[in-house]
Amino acid sequence: MADDILDEITAPTPRPSQSYPQVPATIDLMVLHRSSGRRGRIRRFTGDVVELRDASGRDHQFHNRPGAFAVGGETVVLVRPSPGGPTASGPATRRSAAGAVVADRQVARVARASRLWVEGDHDARLLERVWGDDLRELGIVVEPLGGLDHLEAAVARFRPGPDRRVVVLADHLVTGSKESRIARTVASPWVTVLGHPFVDVWQCVRPGAVGIDAWPEVPRGEDWKAGVCRRLGWGSPAEGWRRVLGAVDSFADLDPLLVGAVEQALDLLVGDGTDGGPG
Repeated sequence: MADDILDEITAPTPRPSQSYPQVPATIDLMVLHRSSGRRGRIRRFTGDVVELRDASGRDHQFHNRPGAFAVGGETVVLVRPSPGGPTASGPATRRSAAGAVVADRQVARVARASRLWVEGDHDARLLERVWGDDLRELGIVVEPLGGLDHLEAAVARFRPGPDRRVVVLADHLVTGSKESRIARTVASPWVTVLGHPFVDVWQCVRPGAVGIDAWPEVPRGEDWKAGVCRRLGWGSPAEGWRRVLGAVDSFADLDPLLVGAVEQALDLLVGDGTDGGPG
């Protein structure tokens, strides 16, 4: 348990609570602690103390001060949930496929200037299937790159900075891979490359979810998706992708390495200091 509560002694005094909208502190609600930049789901709420669990499973405790937290990019004051459910100050919520508690009726918010880049369309669609609600509530735009070969040029065009961060989610991010070498060329305080060790994002789906014991081995040099489909009798890669995407209902169907990378990416982007604006 980190001594986060002690770290708040020097935190700036917030505005009076009536200046902020009230949000019920329901268990598993995703919130951002504004002064520390820590993002996590509420595990315990006493009224005075908020305990959050971050993406790595660590718990942090903070004083519940007005304006100390943000939900969906908006600064709020956390209050005790009503025993009867949603109130006028607390909109109805539901659990997203990523396990977060989000507003039942989402209102589109202005996109953040920062971006989450993924290698291809399949990566983007998989993130939308599981994290779509969270991404919309947080104002995070996911953009497919079409591979990492031109990542350096894309970063140069984007011109990242303190208020314009880029997080890249890469496949096959292992020591000695082409992807890891490319990642080193673009790394900076405003560009972070995260990822998973699998050759393709298909492998991030648990084999059991698609009804197989394991993903087949495909020799190097052979197209991986086509090779998988041949070995499993799935027809074309397009038909195989429909099987893979259709098998995913929530984060529980994904490998924890991908889930952890995406949650870390969201942490970085939500803590980027931008609350939306021209992107």
